Amino acid sequence: MDLHLTDKVAVVTGASKGIGLAVTQALVAEGVYVAAGARHISPELSELAAGGRVRAVEVDLTTPSGPAELIRAAAGFGGLDILVNNVGAVRPRTGGFLSVTDDDWTTTLTINFLTAVRVTREALPYLLDRGAGTIVTVTSVNASLPDPLVIDYSAAKAALASFSKSLSKEVGPRGIRVNTVSPGPVATELWLGPDGVAATLAHAGETAQDAVVKQAAGDSVTGRFTLPGEVADLVLLLAGDRAGNVTGADFIIDGGMTRSL
Repeated sequence: MDLHLTDKVAVVTGASKGIGLAVTQALVAEGVYVAAGARHISPELSELAAGGRVRAVEVDLTTPSGPAELIRAAAGFGGLDILVNNVGAVRPRTGGFLSVTDDDWTTTLTINFLTAVRVTREALPYLLDRGAGTIVTVTSVNASLPDPLVIDYSAAKAALASFSKSLSKEVGPRGIRVNTVSPGPVATELWLGPDGVAATLAHAGETAQDAVVKQAAGDSVTGRFTLPGEVADLVLLLAGDRAGNVTGADFIIDGGMTRSL
């Protein structure tokens, strides 16, 4: 299926690994020019940049000036058509709510919510100038399935979902579509890395990391984690005009873990 994305210009945040890297790779495969923002440029992202369609931008999006720097890099391609807000981080709060400090809340809300708000604010004038464009934001099933182990992360993702829905109502009449994608556990370093969710929970419970992973996978009907490329495929569909009348919607990709309507 032709997604009609050839020669479009996109921004992807958190692009050095995991979902962000998979989205960047998929966009490039569709002929898109990408300004790929990351705090640290990974070898995989550097390899993509060598092909000429990716500008790897080393930037800290938690700073007030970082988002503008990233959007300027995209403008160098001649404008902007697609924004993918993907950057995020989570730390399980194994000590419970009372262990979560003000600094913890500020850090979590900044990286999981305010970065998307700020990048969107910088990108929107370029999208409006085109008269058409798409914003796809990666939230989480935790936006609607709050979990005390990630109480601050869940609150931040819920705020992100609400923000995206509100924005879709404002900018939809001006040709900009805004949608969200909500993954469950994804096979990335965030979950499976040495300092990831599974390792943290295993250490706190004095159990094997493999057992934690198996239990988390078992919460899904499919019995496995979602792959980063599967999330990327969904993002690309929403980014292109094949989904031309879809806006203000959330798409869950969690292997059937969410059992409510």
